[in-house]
Amino acid sequence: MGVVFGVLGPVTAWDAAGADVAGAPIALKGPRHRAVLARLIIARRRVVPVGLLVDDLWDVPPPGAVGAIRTFVAALRRALEPDRPPRTASRLLVTEGPGYALRAEPGEVDAWRFEQAVSGAAELPPARAQAALDEALSWWRGPAYADFAAEHWTRAERSRLAELRLHAVERRAQARLDAGLAAETVPDLDAHVSEHPWRESGWRLLALALYRTGRQADALAVLRRARDILAGQLGLDPGPELRRMESSVLAQDPGLDRPAEPESAAARLWTRAAADYDRTVAASARTRLDSTIGLIRDLAVTGGPGLEAARGHRLAAVAAAEEFGDPELTARVIGAYDVPAVWTRSDDPELARRIVAAAERALAGLPPEPAHDATRARLLSTIALEMRGTRSPRGPEAAAEAEALARRLDDPAVLAFALNGAFMQSCTRAGLAARRDAIGAELVEVSARHGLASFEVLGHLVRVQARGGLGDFATADVHAAEVDRLAERHERPLVGVFTQWYAALRLAASGRASVAETEAAYRAAAGSLDGAGMPGLSAGLLPLALLSARLLGGRNRVEVDMDDDWGPYRPWAEPFALLNAGRRDEAKAALHALPEPPADLMYEAMCCLEAAVALELGDTPLLERARSRLLPAAGELAGAGSGLLTLGPVDAWLARIERGIAGG
Repeated sequence: MGVVFGVLGPVTAWDAAGADVAGAPIALKGPRHRAVLARLIIARRRVVPVGLLVDDLWDVPPPGAVGAIRTFVAALRRALEPDRPPRTASRLLVTEGPGYALRAEPGEVDAWRFEQAVSGAAELPPARAQAALDEALSWWRGPAYADFAAEHWTRAERSRLAELRLHAVERRAQARLDAGLAAETVPDLDAHVSEHPWRESGWRLLALALYRTGRQADALAVLRRARDILAGQLGLDPGPELRRMESSVLAQDPGLDRPAEPESAAARLWTRAAADYDRTVAASARTRLDSTIGLIRDLAVTGGPGLEAARGHRLAAVAAAEEFGDPELTARVIGAYDVPAVWTRSDDPELARRIVAAAERALAGLPPEPAHDATRARLLSTIALEMRGTRSPRGPEAAAEAEALARRLDDPAVLAFALNGAFMQSCTRAGLAARRDAIGAELVEVSARHGLASFEVLGHLVRVQARGGLGDFATADVHAAEVDRLAERHERPLVGVFTQWYAALRLAASGRASVAETEAAYRAAAGSLDGAGMPGLSAGLLPLALLSARLLGGRNRVEVDMDDDWGPYRPWAEPFALLNAGRRDEAKAALHALPEPPADLMYEAMCCLEAAVALELGDTPLLERARSRLLPAAGELAGAGSGLLTLGPVDAWLARIERGIAGG
């Protein structure tokens, strides 16, 4: 006889008699028999130790708990395989090692068949997808594992299946819409969002169905109702999906009238592979962490929302790895996030601090054997990257150690990551553009030779910045064009932010544009930062760029608006505002209170801002300090090494400073 198992409702089993549809129910005796069966089904063909079964079935196990488990298993075997000859091993409910496993096939458990049906529907045309999902949803007889809803060991699986069911309902609605059945879809979706008001995809589909039936006002009303419910009940603003839908409805976007494009072969492959992975790899498996960090790494380069999401997921992955108490696993998870970084100010200093602390703990726990040198180099590179912009000696120290290890290992991927760390720690003083250019050149060479696309893009970006800082715009232009080509080929949307800002810098440095034209170019470039997920880059950048454009003509005193969001540059802007307000003593005090500029790509620019106010105040000690800091950058363009803005030749600033000191 064939047996099928049902968990999409109360736990049960049927005699299928070889048919696709379950037949007569099989008597499973008492609730603990069904509990054992449910626990084995949740394990998905893996062995569940007897001790774990005892702990799951009883809060306080009785003295004969292990014997009772064996009795339950024996009774289940008789019920499930009544025709099995005496004293022959069961082929369905097997004893293996320390426990038991249910060797049911994928099609013999309704929940497993449901997952396959939902995954397979993604490959079908709308009409067939709708029919397949209708059938799959009909298998639900109630909440999953309904008779064990209070048990802790069903919680995760019940939650996962409930989420999959809601996803199937929404996918079926999308199939109906794609088949032109908008009016027929509205009632079911209305009930769906009423029952599950937190499902933003449900609200979007309902609004789309209403719009396609000519009910634009109702579609907008639904979206506003969603906004009110999300804010009132959950304290949340609508996500980007709902915001885009509302904008599209208001604009009467023609795309709303067209069915969704069918999924590509790549998208279908992703869906199937992800579903298979979720079914076969244990939820707590270390393999999941290794795979997850790779996914997070790929997410970080997909665009602004992906980068923002990756930051949160990354820390969660590190925390999950540390829970295992295995330094090697933690080190692997931390070091695998080798996302190239081009900006030398952290997007999230607190996150960076916590990642560095975890990396240091993992370093301390790693065995000293040479077999771990690659992992050690990646941890050190991570520390160097995350400590960018700080004045701690640990950053440069970690960068140098990582680079030395990587060169000994002769591993191009490890070397590229280490060079990224070396680049991040190459802003400790002014005048290091040539060093950064050499790092960029090696990154390009190593990455192009070994197919490391992301680091090849990074290398060209580093050279754009460095050659711009050296005033060699002909070479910088070549690298900028290569950056754009590689970004398009390898789908790196964030790269365009840097090349657009470089174009504005190029215009400012040309000397052919008016201040108004330069400001317009900077404002246009600032638009590319909206939603880019790079607060360490964007915070205060536009006001600073506008200030640089006004100072570029050789003036020391310009208007600044302190109501602008100056971000980390506010301390350097305030002396200008105080000076313009006639509060010279306060301007001087603010100037003297400034720390040394952070060790980032704006170092020379900050030094020039200090020099401009010091020149206006005639403050000789501060002018001498500015000269000392800027002198190593003689021959370079101030600020242009950032690839974002410039305040003109450092030599011109040094000459003005010398005149100021002489006049003082």
